[in-house]
Amino acid sequence: MTLVRRIARPMLAAIFVEGGIDTLRHPQGRAAKAAPFLEKYLAPLGVTQDPELLVRANAAAMILGGSLLAMGRLPRPAAALLAGFLVPTTVAGHPFWAETDPAARKAQQMHFQKNVGLLGGLLLAAVDTEGGPGLAFRAGMAKDAAARATKTTRRQARQLARSAKQQAKLGALHAKGAVS
Repeated sequence: MTLVRRIARPMLAAIFVEGGIDTLRHPQGRAAKAAPFLEKYLAPLGVTQDPELLVRANAAAMILGGSLLAMGRLPRPAAALLAGFLVPTTVAGHPFWAETDPAARKAQQMHFQKNVGLLGGLLLAAVDTEGGPGLAFRAGMAKDAAARATKTTRRQARQLARSAKQQAKLGALHAKGAVS
């Protein structure tokens, strides 16, 4: 792991771990803020609407994902997990479009934009292959290798067929006594 990754991952993960711990300790405020969002989007799905439970589950996911990312353990899945949980957290937690007070609206908009920036960092971390080839490259290479193997096998099959045909002709001539 490069020095930049060794430093950047914990820096990116710190806000998720700290925020998750704080939410586990004091879920009430965030649960109250999330309740309208949860009611609107989870009620039709039949998912539990206990805001405090869901906020705590979100916090646990943030702590887990942040810890894994910070330690460099499964960094790509950890970053994807964090990104997945950050989207609803941002929409439910910072609905600046619903604010009427200009100062509160501006504050919520800043937090919303901060989370969008964090989401961008998480997306980069989720696709970071640490200099190695990514899945798309490896899939393309496997496709090319399969195509080359198929072409080689076809060529060898044609050569074997020609050779067998020649052997059959020689065998027929030998059977007639034309060749000794």
